[in-house]
Amino acid sequence: DPGADASLCGMAATGASGTNAVRYGTMRPNVLNLRVVLPDGRLLHTAGPGRQPRKRAAGYDLTSLFVGSEGTLGFLTQATLRLHPLPEATAVTVASFPSVGAAVACTVQVLQAAVPVARIEFLDDVMADACVRFSGMGLPAAATLLLELHGSRHSLAEQQQQMEEIVCQNGGSGLAWAEGLEEREQLWSMRHNAWYAALALRPGCQGYSTDVCVPISRLPDVVVETKQDLQASGLTGPMVGHVGDGNFHCLLIFNSQDPEEAKRVHAFTQRLGRRALAAGGTCTGEHGVGLGKRALLQEELGQAGLDTLRSIKAALDPHNLMNPGKVL
Repeated sequence: DPGADASLCGMAATGASGTNAVRYGTMRPNVLNLRVVLPDGRLLHTAGPGRQPRKRAAGYDLTSLFVGSEGTLGFLTQATLRLHPLPEATAVTVASFPSVGAAVACTVQVLQAAVPVARIEFLDDVMADACVRFSGMGLPAAATLLLELHGSRHSLAEQQQQMEEIVCQNGGSGLAWAEGLEEREQLWSMRHNAWYAALALRPGCQGYSTDVCVPISRLPDVVVETKQDLQASGLTGPMVGHVGDGNFHCLLIFNSQDPEEAKRVHAFTQRLGRRALAAGGTCTGEHGVGLGKRALLQEELGQAGLDTLRSIKAALDPHNLMNPGKVL
């Protein structure tokens, strides 16, 4: 995964996910228990010491409270996670499309057809071009989907046929299935190196990554509008995302020594967040609120929601010791 060097508790603390989230879920449903050091030094097991039930209805869901808390409520020191079996067979393909709208529309149709896809990763034309140049792979510099299927060998053949039909209906081309481990890893390395490929577009400049998540039905419109916004803003911002769950990122490459460009980057990220909120989505699907999206959090949750979060924070951390200034 692109974040393969992340820690498990760090992933839990930010409520993160990754390329397999469309099939196996984000961190939140996959965390069964957490060991947390509270601000006053007490040790908390959010589901009880040594417990790992697949479901529970005993009191408040403390595990979910701490997943995504971004270090503001306590130190996460141990995570008990749900495991998933390895599939019997895996197949990966890369499809190129005439536009970002066509690529994302294909994603929506794949999901609506209930194809049990494991990963659907989107690269816009700028990101695909950067990745191809960085990796040296001979693929078109066009809007691209990387698709991965998991299952039995028998079911995989049926899924591949279904996928090919939907891709072709949306003008996609270049389908060739890779099933060997080495060949699959070579294709995914292009996506995994996206951050470094984006930085290589403007050597010496700084990268800023931001993300939003919207309902699948609104994803094509929001992606197309964001692409138009990037072009109108004159920013270098390749787009990439785990579009199988409505989540996409803009990797903004800018000169941090240029105040005017930095101002345009900030203005764009705020518009992107508000565009996602207007579409019924969230200002962050996996990067967290941190410092930069605190104003958007209030717009997303409303005053009552924000007051509730502050009450929880004050109850667990009355002296504001844990990540002060973050999120709230």
